[in-house]
Amino acid sequence: MTDTARSGVAALPDFPWDSLDGARKLAAAHPEGLVDLSVGTPVDPVPAIAQQALAEAANSPGYPLTSGTAELRAAIADYLVRRWAAVGLAAEATMPVIGTKEFVAWLPTLLGLGAGDTVVVPTMAYPTYAVGALIAGCTPVPCDDLETLGDLRPGLVWLNSPSNPTGQILAGDELARRVAWARERGAVVASDECYGEFGWEADPVSVLAPDICGGSHDQLLAVHSLSKRSNLAGYRAGFIGGDQDLVTRLLAVRKHAGMIVPRPVQQAMITLLADDDHVREQRDRYLARRATLRPALERAGFRIEHSEGSIYLWATRDEPGRATIDFLAEHGILAAPGDFYGEAAERYVRIALTATDAHIASAATRL
Repeated sequence: MTDTARSGVAALPDFPWDSLDGARKLAAAHPEGLVDLSVGTPVDPVPAIAQQALAEAANSPGYPLTSGTAELRAAIADYLVRRWAAVGLAAEATMPVIGTKEFVAWLPTLLGLGAGDTVVVPTMAYPTYAVGALIAGCTPVPCDDLETLGDLRPGLVWLNSPSNPTGQILAGDELARRVAWARERGAVVASDECYGEFGWEADPVSVLAPDICGGSHDQLLAVHSLSKRSNLAGYRAGFIGGDQDLVTRLLAVRKHAGMIVPRPVQQAMITLLADDDHVREQRDRYLARRATLRPALERAGFRIEHSEGSIYLWATRDEPGRATIDFLAEHGILAAPGDFYGEAAERYVRIALTATDAHIASAATRL
């Protein structure tokens, strides 16, 4: 291994979920068993229309297109225009990705960023934003108030609304301010909108909407996933849309790297992007679980902050988050500690709604 490769590996943090082994064992020892609310992995069925589309495309012996089929790119563009007001978005300005985590992790590298470049991430954020910066040799800079960064000219600015982990939904004017700040400095803006279908107390907006982007998608990438929207985490199905020149550049690199979504999965994506009924059904499931779990947590002494959207509750007992993890584990409940998501989140825990109705009810009763 070269010194450069060795230093890049050494810069990466330990995989955070490994630190939950002790809490998991304690929670699993509960007489009624473990209720795992730590990872936001779907438990509800894959929609039947997706399973059918996958099966019908199963006889796909040839290599698929990295760009996605013309039909898929048109379906992505149609969805982003119809649902997220991405006026004027062309099919050629979209691209499927192998689940959005790989795209988040490799975006700085795909953009050609490296040593000496900075990547701005939210202060309480999905850790893969910073990991992607470190993989490329960049410096991640946690910041929510971009004006405080002065003359910094980052190569990439990550936005996330609704937020993972906090569930915060940025108002349109705030989102527009952040886009304008990044554009003035020549940065690419990547907006993680994977939880957009789950707005409870406010309506999420996309950076591709005219009120946010001023009618131009230059320097913008909206990042979407079917993992949560359509319970498709096991298929690894995500997509991006935005600046057509930028998408073309990224596609050229991804072709060399073999970053290809399997053809049957592409067909399932086409079917799901055209259907809103299954999304409404899933929204209703999460909303009902939220209505059960939130008041139970509040009665148990938790304070819920943000959580206007997404499929998590962002909670605190005004103590170190790891102490809260132990409290929950004693009740047979496993959650994610806030320190996974940045120093600013150390006194919080993230509690997922991705459990069966029975498990959510059990957690509420135990509390």
